[in-house]
Amino acid sequence: MKALILAAGFGTRLMPLTAHTPKALVKVSGKTLLEIAIRKLVFHGFSEIVVNAHHHADQVIDYLKMNQFGNVTISISDETDYLLDTGGAILKAGWFLKSEEPFLVHNVDVISNLNLGNLYSYHLEKKALATVSITDRQTKRYFLFDDELLLRGWTDTGSGEVRMAAGVSGPLKKLAFSGIHVISPGIFDLFEEQGRFSIIDTYLRLAGGHPIFGYIQPGLTWFDVGKPAQLADAERFLRDHPDNFLPV
Repeated sequence: MKALILAAGFGTRLMPLTAHTPKALVKVSGKTLLEIAIRKLVFHGFSEIVVNAHHHADQVIDYLKMNQFGNVTISISDETDYLLDTGGAILKAGWFLKSEEPFLVHNVDVISNLNLGNLYSYHLEKKALATVSITDRQTKRYFLFDDELLLRGWTDTGSGEVRMAAGVSGPLKKLAFSGIHVISPGIFDLFEEQGRFSIIDTYLRLAGGHPIFGYIQPGLTWFDVGKPAQLADAERFLRDHPDNFLPV
């Protein structure tokens, strides 16, 4: 199975840690965020991984050359010249990701006990175009789902912005995206966007006519380590629960 680790961001919220170090190489419990993500993917059966790189891309490339992570093939999608955001990154890495099977996308700054195998199986069961891991937590930005957990819209509660899929009506649930999703390869035939764009733009454009599902794992523990305080929280938690979050 194939996966893309999104690791190209500037890590602005982690400054000054990321002034001279890419976000992917910031450490938690002695391991880089990139290593944690790779080991999780390998543990759940993903053997072909591509990592996108932009901010201090040379450090990410050198790190992957110097370290081994078991029986896995790791490639680079080089965005040194232009940072492409999530959708643009997926489109650019199409040369690697296109196959007959769905692929998984994982933000490098997310640490969780999400069972990636179960998420993948759910995606296949639903015959979805995409399946996004979601949580019921407080944030500013939410996906909007119907009772069957079909994606129907998106909202930013801070600004009041609401974006709906075509032809949607009725009550909807606000649930937060976890930064992990599975995508069927048919999406490459449906992209209209080019250059730098968010995959959320694509999902909202397609949700009215294609099945994009949410997936909720009971008992999910999840960290977005985009800020120093969140990094410290994850450090403390992983120190006490290494087995579920730092597979060897």
